[in-house]
Amino acid sequence: MHKSFRSLSSATRPLALAALSVAVAGALVAPDMAHASAFQLKENSTQGLGRAYAGSTTAGGDVSVVENNPAAMSDLDGTFVQADITAVNFSAKFSGNSTALAGTPYAYPISGGNGGDAGTTLPVPALAIATKVSDRVNLGIAFDVPFGFQTEYDSNWVGRYDAIKTLLRSYDTTLSASFKINDQWSIGASAIAERTNAQLTNAINFNAVGLGIQQGIGEKAAAAIAQIQAAAAAGQIPPAQAAAMAQAAAAQAQAAAAGVAALTPQGSDGYANVQGNNWAWGWQLGAYWKPTANDRVALDYRSRITHDIDGTANFTTTPGYDLLLQNPELSGSIPAFQHTSGTARLTNPATATLSYWHQESRFGIGADVSWTQWSVMRDLTLVYANPTQPTTTLPFNWRDTYYVSVGGEYYATDKLTLRAGVAIDQAPMSADNRDPRVPDAARHMATFGIGYKATENFQINAAYAHIFVSHGGMNGSVDSTGDILTGSFDDYGNLLSLSAQYKF
Repeated sequence: MHKSFRSLSSATRPLALAALSVAVAGALVAPDMAHASAFQLKENSTQGLGRAYAGSTTAGGDVSVVENNPAAMSDLDGTFVQADITAVNFSAKFSGNSTALAGTPYAYPISGGNGGDAGTTLPVPALAIATKVSDRVNLGIAFDVPFGFQTEYDSNWVGRYDAIKTLLRSYDTTLSASFKINDQWSIGASAIAERTNAQLTNAINFNAVGLGIQQGIGEKAAAAIAQIQAAAAAGQIPPAQAAAMAQAAAAQAQAAAAGVAALTPQGSDGYANVQGNNWAWGWQLGAYWKPTANDRVALDYRSRITHDIDGTANFTTTPGYDLLLQNPELSGSIPAFQHTSGTARLTNPATATLSYWHQESRFGIGADVSWTQWSVMRDLTLVYANPTQPTTTLPFNWRDTYYVSVGGEYYATDKLTLRAGVAIDQAPMSADNRDPRVPDAARHMATFGIGYKATENFQINAAYAHIFVSHGGMNGSVDSTGDILTGSFDDYGNLLSLSAQYKF
């Protein structure tokens, strides 16, 4: 019985389309490691970093309240400009192994190293301007980066089919206003315009795609032989003819599978490069309370911001795979990995922060408790521009997290301020759903800082933090072609921040 390549389409199409689907979808979400949990960044205040962001939404004299709690702008008497720059250095090193097509007869270990150090050093800028327009009203504008990261593994590492380079940036422009109700209470609100850019690269395992095609060939051949044998048992075909037909079907399948194997050997990798971006809008509400002359309490809520990211994907195939595409009976059943586009919905999470600050003449001490709604990252759904490609859903199943910090300031002189703080930060994933794009784990942070008031109107600040990251196990991350990456990550981070503030 003759079996053509075209008859294999139902067996090969799901696996091959999965390779394309996940490559595009991964780039459009692109989450990974930053200073706070997952891809969140807090680096918009050098003064705040010096005390581990304790009291961040009360922050007397710190213009970063424009984006951290607009209500607290009521304490800023005059016009202020503050610029901050933070160097975020982190290290992420993997140890483990990867198995291609794990759990199938075709399983084999994937060659390659552990990826080197996927971390990097990135600048995170912030600029805030605030002015008092009346006895009760303050206005402000701020520019910062609340979400972002970049990682890059060696191109030949064992997890190259999951990730090579990943880049995400969310840029915010925040317009804020505060209203002073009385000497104890102030409220504030912000409008946020946010642009998110994403880029991802990864290898494509064409050997695994080829093995899937071979498996489909074998399954189709087995079904055909079973039909021949059933026909012979029913007396519809003479036994000798049935044996010859079964032998011919098996030989044809073996030849076809051998041809596919020759064109897609182990190590025949392609390459995917995907980019996307989107503008979206959000809001923020804050409250500020002074129960006594020495105590301040503040609460800020920032909305989640949903991006419908438009992405474009470009692929590099292999000479062997190109030959498969030239076969007119096979080309229609496997993707050509050509330029395409798609959209995916990515939601940057909501946050809520409660701050307390106690002020004395020679020192101040405070605390922060911050909640991040990472549970919005349940899954990612990708819709293709090509209607023949089915919608793809990727599960994340992250959980909400808390950040807790305690810190303070000591006023050594009228000009010199010393700061220190400690913090703990939960991770939104565990070993069961950790993957190489998000090698995050629970964190502990120790910080110190210094401030110098050069004149009555000008001050500078510096801060340093070291981030201790817990051991990040990974029970098995499955990529688009069924390869399973198992192992663990050892991470750490360093932050160095500088700022200048001028009062007009």
